[in-house]
Amino acid sequence: MGMAGFWAIESGEIRFGKDGRWYSDSEPIENPRIADLFSRHLVQREDGQWWILMGDERAQVVIEDTPWVVARVDGNGPHGFTIGLNDGTAEALDPETLTLSAEHVLSGRAKQGQHRVRFLRAPQIELLSHAIEENGQFFLPGPDQRRWILPDAGAS
Repeated sequence: MGMAGFWAIESGEIRFGKDGRWYSDSEPIENPRIADLFSRHLVQREDGQWWILMGDERAQVVIEDTPWVVARVDGNGPHGFTIGLNDGTAEALDPETLTLSAEHVLSGRAKQGQHRVRFLRAPQIELLSHAIEENGQFFLPGPDQRRWILPDAGAS
């Protein structure tokens, strides 16, 4: 089992998977407090590398897909939606940033639009339960207009 903790975060590879879980030396970090701590202390340096920085402790992180994932969706179309990220923050969903990959994974932008975030399965299902299909395309009804969910530009 990987030694992910306060005393040894530098000792092995730490990875944030596209499944929204933290890993240490390819083993899932099962302790939710450690996973939450890592998510809250994740920073990107000027060179683009991701690190966990906690006091004197630091460890480089491998990010498989996105640095944060949407863990919760609240709200409704007429009043808008709020997304809760895995680092404990919440913000208004910008529906104009939503894309759907060829693998049918929903993503959008968060952190003041600076970062792409991937939706975990349950919040994706919750959000898409509000979507309306029209001629093979989907949109979210909004307080002022329709917000189309676009195919990911990289999708084939």
